[in-house]
Amino acid sequence: MFVEQGVKAQDRNVQIPGSLRFRIKFLFRLKWFIHSVFPYSGVMVLLLLLGKRNRVNFPIAALMRPYLSTFLACLQSGLFVILLIIALTVNPLWAGDAAKVPTFDSLTQSGLEHYYSLEYDQAFKEFQKAIDLKPDDPKAVNHLLEAVLFSELYRHDALDTSLYTQQSFLSSKQITLDPKVKQQIKDLADKALSLSEKRLKSNPKDVEALYARGVTKGLHSTYLALVEHAWFASLRNALGSRSDHEEVLKLQPSFVDARTVVGIHNYVVASLPVAVKIMAGIGGIHGDKKKGLDYLAEAGKAGGESSVDANVALGLFLRRESRFQDAMGVVHHLVEQHPHNFLFALEAANLLKDSGKKPEAVAAYRNVVESCKQNKFPSAHVEMAYFSLAGVLRAQGQYAESIQAYESAGNATTTNNELRQRALVAAGEVSDLLTKRDDAVKEYRAAIALDGSSPEADLARKYLNKPYREH
Repeated sequence: MFVEQGVKAQDRNVQIPGSLRFRIKFLFRLKWFIHSVFPYSGVMVLLLLLGKRNRVNFPIAALMRPYLSTFLACLQSGLFVILLIIALTVNPLWAGDAAKVPTFDSLTQSGLEHYYSLEYDQAFKEFQKAIDLKPDDPKAVNHLLEAVLFSELYRHDALDTSLYTQQSFLSSKQITLDPKVKQQIKDLADKALSLSEKRLKSNPKDVEALYARGVTKGLHSTYLALVEHAWFASLRNALGSRSDHEEVLKLQPSFVDARTVVGIHNYVVASLPVAVKIMAGIGGIHGDKKKGLDYLAEAGKAGGESSVDANVALGLFLRRESRFQDAMGVVHHLVEQHPHNFLFALEAANLLKDSGKKPEAVAAYRNVVESCKQNKFPSAHVEMAYFSLAGVLRAQGQYAESIQAYESAGNATTTNNELRQRALVAAGEVSDLLTKRDDAVKEYRAAIALDGSSPEADLARKYLNKPYREH
């Protein structure tokens, strides 16, 4: 009687949190079923779920009033333990998405997703958390090493694929990194290598450790080549990377991720100039283009951890081979997988340009520029898209629009003064073609002001003395 009166007094003041209304409604609809299976159990399940289990702070007795007698009977019947088990078992069905404790694999996957979306800061955090969980795993350290290195390469526009379809990157200026970042890269590489070596001392046939060591050497090779221009040291590390991954494939042929590095090296060596290739052959270094492309295709289709890298390399090499249709298929797959990756979208436009589909390329570049304006690409380097767009417009004789695009690239806020200079000099050249000499002089002087010691500055001075003319 006392309970009944208390319930009546609170009826009008019951306030149910909005987020729980759908749960309450759903549970009451299920009550008849639970009650029929376990007599007197419905109220207990509701009480456990809405009260203790969810810590709901409202007068639940008012909701339970029609079932109080059932509840008391339930306590007397000895079904409490059974009902508690039921409540604990079914609770996950409506407990909501409780915070999950991140695992090494989930952190790694999340980090890779951020990495391939060029969201480097987020990738750093996820990879560091993975290291904290497994501080002795060289794979975890390699992930952070790769993210730090490639974030710097991207910041300096060193991931522009047009550099690697020619030999121009061999004579390009060294990338200047902050000394602290250079030290971080060195420390991470040393740590990853040390962890791999430690495992290999215990078990020389540890394929995971062999693979990790090969990855570390490959990343160090990239750093030495693009940042330090230490070509021979880079070559030694590249060969070491290939050797480790070939050993992995001997020990475990199904380890498809190891085919990525081996495939890249086979293609690159086979693509060297004849004289260099002969010297490499004398040193025991051989390559095979077909084998390289086949390995990359297999690794890309396997969907392993190196599959994205394999497809990036495959798309680039197919482009160099003028197999544009095949390359487009690979790159479009990358774009679908990682729609926020600016470089993949830009590469799709580059392929249209190189395949001779210039109107389609113009549309693709404009779409990339517009997507940058709408912030669809994290940390997009829109100046790269503007520069490529300007080149296609110029080739089609759309000079006025070409100048606008060149100027957008030349006036961009970027650390890549080399690209800005090239854009400003090109804008001056097109202005000369339109006999707009004053505009051309202005562009040349702006280019020289960025860096008076560069080859582009020398070219600008030449055109200041004599207007540019097409040959």
